[in-house]
Amino acid sequence: MPVNEAIFRSAEMTMIQLYIPTEISRESIYSLGSLGLVEFRDLNKNVNQFQRSFVNEIRKLDNVERQYRLLIKEMEAHGIVPPETLVEDYELSHKNTVSTSQLDEICSNAQLLEDRVTQLSDAAEDLLKKQMDLKQYQQVLSATDKYFPGEVTRDLIELDDDQEQALLEARGDRDSNFITGVIPREKIPILEKILWRVLRGNLLFKTTEIEQKMYDQKAKEFVDKNSFVIFSHGEMILSRVRKICESLDADLYQVSSDSKSRQGQQVQINEQLTDITNVLENTNLTLTTELRVISSEIDDWTKCVKLEKSVYEIMNKCHYDLGRKCLIGEGWVPTDDIPTIQNTLEECSTQFSTDEDSTFPIIMNTVNTTRTPPTYHKTNKFTAAFQAMCDSYGIATYREVNAALPTAATFPFLFAIMFGDLGHGFIMFLAASFLVLNERKIGRMKRDEIFDMAYSGRYILLLMGLFSMYTGFLYNDVFSISMTFFKSGWAWPSSWKEGESIEAHQVDTYLIGLDPAWHGAENTLLFANSYKMKLSILMGFIHMSYSYVFSLVNAIHFHSMINIVGNFIPGFIFMHGIFGYLTICIIYKWCVDWVAIGKPAPSLLNMLINMFLAPGQVDEELYAGQAGVQVFLLVAALICVPCLLLIKPLWFKHQESKKYESLALSTEAAAASGDDENNLLSNLDLGDDEEHEEETFGDVMIHQVIHTIEFCLNCVSHTASYLRLWALSLAHAQLSQVLWSMTLGSSFSFSGLGGSVFVFLMFGMWFILTVCILVVMEGTSAMLHALRLHWVESMSKFFEGEGVPYTPYSFGSILDTPAQ
Repeated sequence: MPVNEAIFRSAEMTMIQLYIPTEISRESIYSLGSLGLVEFRDLNKNVNQFQRSFVNEIRKLDNVERQYRLLIKEMEAHGIVPPETLVEDYELSHKNTVSTSQLDEICSNAQLLEDRVTQLSDAAEDLLKKQMDLKQYQQVLSATDKYFPGEVTRDLIELDDDQEQALLEARGDRDSNFITGVIPREKIPILEKILWRVLRGNLLFKTTEIEQKMYDQKAKEFVDKNSFVIFSHGEMILSRVRKICESLDADLYQVSSDSKSRQGQQVQINEQLTDITNVLENTNLTLTTELRVISSEIDDWTKCVKLEKSVYEIMNKCHYDLGRKCLIGEGWVPTDDIPTIQNTLEECSTQFSTDEDSTFPIIMNTVNTTRTPPTYHKTNKFTAAFQAMCDSYGIATYREVNAALPTAATFPFLFAIMFGDLGHGFIMFLAASFLVLNERKIGRMKRDEIFDMAYSGRYILLLMGLFSMYTGFLYNDVFSISMTFFKSGWAWPSSWKEGESIEAHQVDTYLIGLDPAWHGAENTLLFANSYKMKLSILMGFIHMSYSYVFSLVNAIHFHSMINIVGNFIPGFIFMHGIFGYLTICIIYKWCVDWVAIGKPAPSLLNMLINMFLAPGQVDEELYAGQAGVQVFLLVAALICVPCLLLIKPLWFKHQESKKYESLALSTEAAAASGDDENNLLSNLDLGDDEEHEEETFGDVMIHQVIHTIEFCLNCVSHTASYLRLWALSLAHAQLSQVLWSMTLGSSFSFSGLGGSVFVFLMFGMWFILTVCILVVMEGTSAMLHALRLHWVESMSKFFEGEGVPYTPYSFGSILDTPAQ
């Protein structure tokens, strides 16, 4: 059976119903998750999440995930980066489900690991606090030594001589005359000001900076600190000073004023510090060793628990039969993949049978339903980026024409019209080729957001660069310099007088693209303006026309004849009668040699304006019988407006009348046969299907009025919107020319060694600016404009975008989702 690629339309979907024996329900769901083809429906929508069957299992796994997050956080704190297993590698190495006993073992091991790591981490933190406390005590003792035996320098706090002398005399008599401690350096000025105001200057305040950063228990980090000594009088004042210091997160220490006692304190502190440092190093070594062992497997454990949790979440969407012997589930699957699902379930049933003679049969039935299936487009690595581009605007309605298929060709081409330069396109092509040729290697790398966007759209960039090279060849632009690929069709006169303007005459036709002779002409901008403006109108009309034809394809597929008669045909005549006529006139005007026939070329803009303002009047005739043709097309376009407005509502009104007549006849027949209305309604199928709100005549009429106004106005605005192709193309060419003339082009006028160096520097500047501004920034601008032309001007002609995305239960998508 050939596989339907589901590119032009979304894949056909079928709703299936599964009856899975309870004994193998978990293993069966795991197998379907590995397959990734079933989008399960929630059959327990009316049941609270906390009252479902597998809440306890999910809570247990939630707790395991929390424990793993704690372990990973500890690893990060110790500079350990756990190796990450790629999704595809994990799926290849973990094909089979984890047994219930293994899952219980995983949960118990996670608890043991959490307890062990938490115990070591808490012990290390307590030891670190004690170590920092002893180091601070050591710094205070060292800083205090210099205040007792020697001279004390005057501090910023100014005391008179009598006060300072009294404090210095009293400092050695009693320990209570001073307070020592350590405080964060940033709070020193605050402490000084508060003490000055509270004690009114009756104190002596000395500080010493601690070179090594100390651990702050409150901030949980290492900060700069200072040791300090405060001398003052009276126990009451010192008690107040202590409270002020403690309020500013200062650590206070008892220091003796006696020199021998302080030496004894220092010896004791040094011994304690040595012991605690040794214990702390051993504890940190043990903790780091265990974390390194855990880090090698933590990613696999996390993925395993994540998948097991997802299995129970899917099982919570299913419900049991009355005897709880069977788990019942429903879901959408691609019709072409039903045999694959059946084979997978049969293998699962056989694998987990208890003996050779007995198996657990899994029953799968297809269900007929009126529910709208989800939209699923099968993509490959080339079409995935284009599909994502269209899906970001809206999900296609089930089985309507997929906008991504034509976008794969038209998007890079419309971009290239605005970005037409052979050199710039080549740079973009090289960058995209690097991504494409190394896609396997880059795909296994960890990428940031911007680089991942470029990698995901590598094939879009490749086509954008390739098409830009083609249009650049047609424009004859290579970094704003023209190239003579073929012999020019224009020739200069053999003789001319110095100072007079000369005109070239055409002797032949340039083989393909723009003749290089135009690049040196004074009227090159005038010619390029006219050429690219008309070209953008032609491209826009072709783009909108084939997009509008897709609405006919959709109407034929959905057997909607009223949409063909009431929407497509009058809309097609309206758009082509005006703007199709304009494009034909543009091509015809290009094909006529107006110089040879001796007539001025008529203005197409004035012709289109007069076609509406002065029907039947032609000032400058483009062809014979022009007035009559324009009047006919104008009348046809005007007739199409009421057709767009009325045909579909009147048809709907007629259908509603027929429906009511048939319903009345059915009611009369039922009454004549003795059946009442309740019996009649009881015969209807009221299954668990979607309720579709019926449209009324007013709804259809309002919708059609909006559609008619929008379509007629959009024919004008959308055609004018394609003029951006002309504007951005000229802007890109002019900016490229200015950059060349101001950098590399002007450097060739210098000679000698200095000139060579200057050319080298200017080349570097020109290349960097070319890549950054002309390729990256201008390329991004042209890409956004091309995206708008597809989303608005093209897709609005046929795209409904009322679909629901197909989100199957897949381990790949679950593992790609970041943890909460």
